[in-house]
Amino acid sequence: MRDTSHALIVIDVQNDFCPGGALAVAEGDVIIPRINALMDDFAVKVLTQDWHPADHASFAANHDGAEPFSLTEMPYGPQVLWPTHCVQGTDGAAFHKDLRTDPADLIIRKGFRPAIDSYSAFFENDHRTPTGLEGYLKTRGVTDLTLVGLATDFCVAYSAIDAAKLGFAVTVLEGTCRAIDLDGSLAAARDNMHAAGVRLEA
Repeated sequence: MRDTSHALIVIDVQNDFCPGGALAVAEGDVIIPRINALMDDFAVKVLTQDWHPADHASFAANHDGAEPFSLTEMPYGPQVLWPTHCVQGTDGAAFHKDLRTDPADLIIRKGFRPAIDSYSAFFENDHRTPTGLEGYLKTRGVTDLTLVGLATDFCVAYSAIDAAKLGFAVTVLEGTCRAIDLDGSLAAARDNMHAAGVRLEA
């Protein structure tokens, strides 16, 4: 067991991001046994959950004529338009049935504001609106974070980079993540994580 200054952050291991889901990440469910085993090594454990209203602005279906995975401009910058996924209260938004959720100290829901997407566990995509996770971790004395989950190149990377900017020591276990890899997004995310001082391990 690591000391109480270390936290495990499990990003978005939900049905819609696993095989058969609306925004499935290849082999997204393969990482679950290792995540479950890791939970016993950390005193502080946080799960994040993508949690969108049906009218969310990031859904291609809510933009006339827009195709999934196309790019649009939002007031806060460029936004990928996604297939409808992780709609509040649906089975797709639920955690994968094999994921251990009982050990979690905290579940952070993100992306619930209709007009703004939220990849990071720490901030909405405007990079200003906080989720409250930073304050929670700091009041618990956490200084070091290990991130796992889905997807490496979006929610994991955004969370890791934000955490590093906030002063946490951050490690991403790439073997316990899987990526969407949209038009080179995985390579870009790895470069951006390296530049932010995030440690990438297998």
